[in-house]
Amino acid sequence: MKLSKIPKIKHQNSDNFFLLCGPCAIEGEDMAMRIAERVVEITHKLEIPYVFKGSFKKANRSRIDSFTGIGDEKALKILRKVSETFDIPTVTDIHEISDAQLAAEYVDVLQIPAFLVRQTDLVVAAAETGKVVNLKKGQFMSPESMKHAVTKVTDCQNEQVMVTDRGTMFGYQDLIVDFRGIPTMREFAPVVLDVTHSLQQPNQSSGVTGGRPDMIETIARAGVVNHVDGLFIETHFDPANAKSDGANMLDLSHLEKLLSNLTAIRKTIKSL
Repeated sequence: MKLSKIPKIKHQNSDNFFLLCGPCAIEGEDMAMRIAERVVEITHKLEIPYVFKGSFKKANRSRIDSFTGIGDEKALKILRKVSETFDIPTVTDIHEISDAQLAAEYVDVLQIPAFLVRQTDLVVAAAETGKVVNLKKGQFMSPESMKHAVTKVTDCQNEQVMVTDRGTMFGYQDLIVDFRGIPTMREFAPVVLDVTHSLQQPNQSSGVTGGRPDMIETIARAGVVNHVDGLFIETHFDPANAKSDGANMLDLSHLEKLLSNLTAIRKTIKSL
């Protein structure tokens, strides 16, 4: 996959990693626009190719009373407004076959959640839209096995596919990132490291997922050092009151410093 295949993406010639970044879920128009505006400002300054991320709905929830969204079309229209306002591409995840065509009318990249990446009909539906497809590696899958998920997309005559590592289950309530998987998966697709979801602590007795945001820079640095093509970071200006995944999101106020450090590391690594 070439970055040029993602509509509206900027700074393609900067030789930097690309970034998928935004809130976990679209909670409303004001919050989405506020986050997008700040991330656009930072990525333009640092010449980072940027895709705004926001889930139009959340289907994988621990409890039935967990926040799932503000309404599908309402959230998708907000994603379209973000794209049009800031002239940037957008990505959202889909959960059902019918979501593929619906979301494809509003966003540039369709993301397959980790728990669903073995669902052939869902992957094929995303591929057949002709959009760029981001396949999240299942927490239960080996890096090598993701080649088959990629092939499902390319067999649909869609070469625009990338893979995102979001950690591997380690016991019941923790995840680890096996950095050996980055070069393995780069053999068949560009690889993104989902920094914030890799730091989740799932299956808590409260039914609310925990996290280790204090380790975000540690994981991100390791990804950049090991030549990851892109980074995935969820961010919010008020993580403590975010309606989804607040425990592992990066506070928006820390994003510029983090990305500044990472771009400096990238330049050093590329010069070696």
